[in-house]
Amino acid sequence: MNAGETIGVDLGGTKMLVGALAGSEVLWESREASTGQSEDELVELLVREINEARAARPEARAVGLGIPATIDHDSGVAVSAVNLPIADLPIRDLVSERVELPVFVDNDANVAALAEYELGAGKGKPNLVMITVGTGIGGGLILGGEIYRGASGAGAELGHTVIQADGPPCQGNCPNHGCVEALASGTALGREGRAAAESAPDSAIGKLLAAGEEVDGHAVTDAALAGDETAVGVFELIGSRLGVALSSFANIFQPDAIVVGGGVIAAGDLLLEPARREVRERALRPMSETPILAATLGNDAGMIGAAALARTELERGEG
Repeated sequence: MNAGETIGVDLGGTKMLVGALAGSEVLWESREASTGQSEDELVELLVREINEARAARPEARAVGLGIPATIDHDSGVAVSAVNLPIADLPIRDLVSERVELPVFVDNDANVAALAEYELGAGKGKPNLVMITVGTGIGGGLILGGEIYRGASGAGAELGHTVIQADGPPCQGNCPNHGCVEALASGTALGREGRAAAESAPDSAIGKLLAAGEEVDGHAVTDAALAGDETAVGVFELIGSRLGVALSSFANIFQPDAIVVGGGVIAAGDLLLEPARREVRERALRPMSETPILAATLGNDAGMIGAAALARTELERGEG
């Protein structure tokens, strides 16, 4: 049976995107800030936005949630999140009871990987590694055409791969040091950008800093795309660090491709070329030739993938 319309929710560390979709067609969508919310407030926000989607698209039959957390897939519990105040939250049941629709939950990078596999840069590539570089770094795996979740559903936290054993503490609730998330995320991009701005006061980002403007990942990206050499150098550093992790993923999984998405991919090859160089130099043959591709679905990937998750699970249950 065709699942028809489904609602997809991409809950990020700073924003939430909700959409009603029929296949790949987005019929309705909304965006809300998610930063600064408590656990209870996040649940209330989810319920409110999903109910708005239902009011706009009453034919929707199920909801998919993409959450930046480790997930117990069978129970629908969000076990732990690094960049949101979520711990052992039975989010599937809490939301389902309130919106009166079937709800399916997965990690946000898993659903982004599903979207890119079905419709984006990974289409036709049944063995796919997906990395989302934003506030943190998420990871999703498609192996043999199916999402790989590990023993309980918490697998593929690729952003917490250690690339520097004595490196800086990871951010949020991660207890580790030297994770690629700590060293190559959008948060790290802003931190390294501010350090570079201080060292190069005559650069575009140096002048921003001197003027009291915020030098964050967006500012560094804009400056780099405009040709500021100092900002380009920051991307060289961040991209190289990312490439160290991608080399390991290439060696471990020998994927058809590695797809990189998330907000930082706005920099395009300024981020990807240093990463590709590291993979060529560090990975074993033939994995050293693994294609490193930019995601093509942009900020909608998580929302599209969450809706696809709901559609797939609903059809599986009815099949």
